[in-house]
Amino acid sequence: MVDALRPAAAANPGAGEIFQILRDGTARTKAELAALTGLARSTVALRVDALLAAGLLRPAGEAVSTGGRPPARLAFNSRAGVVLAVDLGATHATVAVADLAGMILDSRTRTIDIGDGPESLLDLILDDGAALLDTPASAGISLLGIGIGVPGPVEHSTGRPTNPPIMPGWDRFDVPGYVQRTFDVPVLVDNDVNILALGEHATTWPHVDDLIFVKVSTGIGAGIIAGGQLQRGAQGSAGDMGHVQVPSGSGSAREPGDERDLEALASGAALATALRAGGHEASSPADVVDLVRAGNAVAIEATRQAGRDVGEVLATVVNLLNPSIIVLGGSIARAGEHLLAGVREVVYRRSIPLATQHLAIVQSQAGDRAAVLGAAIMVAREVLSPANVDRHVAARTR
Repeated sequence: MVDALRPAAAANPGAGEIFQILRDGTARTKAELAALTGLARSTVALRVDALLAAGLLRPAGEAVSTGGRPPARLAFNSRAGVVLAVDLGATHATVAVADLAGMILDSRTRTIDIGDGPESLLDLILDDGAALLDTPASAGISLLGIGIGVPGPVEHSTGRPTNPPIMPGWDRFDVPGYVQRTFDVPVLVDNDVNILALGEHATTWPHVDDLIFVKVSTGIGAGIIAGGQLQRGAQGSAGDMGHVQVPSGSGSAREPGDERDLEALASGAALATALRAGGHEASSPADVVDLVRAGNAVAIEATRQAGRDVGEVLATVVNLLNPSIIVLGGSIARAGEHLLAGVREVVYRRSIPLATQHLAIVQSQAGDRAAVLGAAIMVAREVLSPANVDRHVAARTR
């Protein structure tokens, strides 16, 4: 069942703004909403009734009476619709169906090769999505949007990957347009680090306004949350720290004139190449992780040095953005404390004291579902924005 939120004249201007108050999950009475908004009770009643009629709110019992009939409480109806969330990686694809509060209801993961190209892979994803929408958890509930994370730069306004280095055949491909041939709903596409940042923020650090998520895996990138909002920059390339040239710190073993960028020095792929050149069996980031976990001293030192290199770039980021939390994720970060130790060693030394006095540098806690959760949050925020809620209410109540 598909129900897109269509542009239309809003029958109840302001209903979307009232709805935002209730998205925190707290049940409230109409009188409480009137007090919070400053609107007349009669105005609030009209807008709330429209939201109830559209299915976006639900009755939530009665409040304590102060005399007379107890007032009814209302709450966000997270099952008013569902979204599909997709985490598309170099070698895996996870598709999940989530409610409007971001709770994952069901998911499927399959092994893929991103080099197979967009059409064949998106067809597989769409098949999995259709199957999930037909399961008991979501059957009969309206699909309101789709969020997709991909392992490369994305022009967020169009949803088109732009010169993605590990995604042959995807450059400027119209991902939203292709998906909408099957599901005629809003489709949002972003790079995988941004959706990881959203997922980590929501699950582990919801009360932190300034957070940077750094993924160190096949490549390196960062998702930036500042003032509680994901920052994409003008075209969507904010956080591409993997292509920043790394300054050569004291004690560095690099040759003078070595101008490699961070990804060429510290990514999982770069570590595997360096270890292989030294006679170790390492052809992928996963092999690097295996060597580290097995206690290989060379791999451990290489990973710690990678952390120092990441720290050289992050120190500048800390001085510029002053985050409260830096979260390290990705396969290399999961190999143990070695990457984390290297990052801390440099960041705390090279950043200004005011920026680091309360700064925590930690490993990711969100787990394997962080990416699909972030994709679900991304699209839910879009389709439940005040303007889109007003349009939805207008379409349902006219």
